[in-house]
Amino acid sequence: MHPRLVSVVVGLTAAACSSMPPAEETGLGSVRLAACQILVDGDRDAAFERIDRAMGEAVAQGAQVACFPEACLFGWLNPIAYRLADAIPGPSTERLGQLARRHQLMIAVGMAERDGVHLHNAVVLIGKDGSLLAHHRKINIMEGLMEPDYTAGQAASSSYADTEFGRIGLLICADTFDDSIVLQLGAARPGIVLVPYGWAAPAEDWPEHGRSLHSWISHTALRVQAPVLGVDSAGTLTHGPWKGYVLGGQSAFSDSAGARSTPMADRKPEVRVFDASLARSPEMGSHDPEM
Repeated sequence: MHPRLVSVVVGLTAAACSSMPPAEETGLGSVRLAACQILVDGDRDAAFERIDRAMGEAVAQGAQVACFPEACLFGWLNPIAYRLADAIPGPSTERLGQLARRHQLMIAVGMAERDGVHLHNAVVLIGKDGSLLAHHRKINIMEGLMEPDYTAGQAASSSYADTEFGRIGLLICADTFDDSIVLQLGAARPGIVLVPYGWAAPAEDWPEHGRSLHSWISHTALRVQAPVLGVDSAGTLTHGPWKGYVLGGQSAFSDSAGARSTPMADRKPEVRVFDASLARSPEMGSHDPEM
């Protein structure tokens, strides 16, 4: 996202540690989360190859769940998705499911979704058996950046799945800017939240632009009272008014107290695994948390 839209939160979570100590034991278990910060350039076939390779790297590092960036297959704001994207479930989710089964890895992947004449910016959570576990459509679509715009999702209150690793929630990028959206998911009491990002700015604004991304990740963790993994891409936006803006990577993990990891690679791909203690279990219920 452009710095004019996000500078308000730089320093919002300044009290959060810039390097995160090991998470405290919660008694609810833990999960190894892989942030798969891949190149996104609008080439769908190449994207599947990169996803496959990154999943292999994640498994080699002991990951149990892997998260990929926003709009992995065509790139954010690419109007070609109106012609080439498919439904959810559909051929693309089936192909992702095949990869999940082969690698025995649960994955969250940001992707475009066609629904009739509408195009959604979505994320899916797919189990290691290849099944579609959860599906979230981005709500805060940031209108006016593509013609026609993405169609906004309706709510985040059911954007989660109860899994062997606890309740996993899903949001996408600018959804985290809107506390009303974040708190909808927070009311479901997720144990972990996965957030694909497409964090873009002019080249000269990097690497400093990553600071605002890290602030939003920590802020979201504090609001949902759960660990958050925010995964950005590397590459360049290829369409729209922000064509040429750089996707700068610097993905990060925050624990539920807002203490975040050292950021990942600046403006280049990387796969890194984080140990996350679950904030709560599904059996704790879905009552509104105190926020």
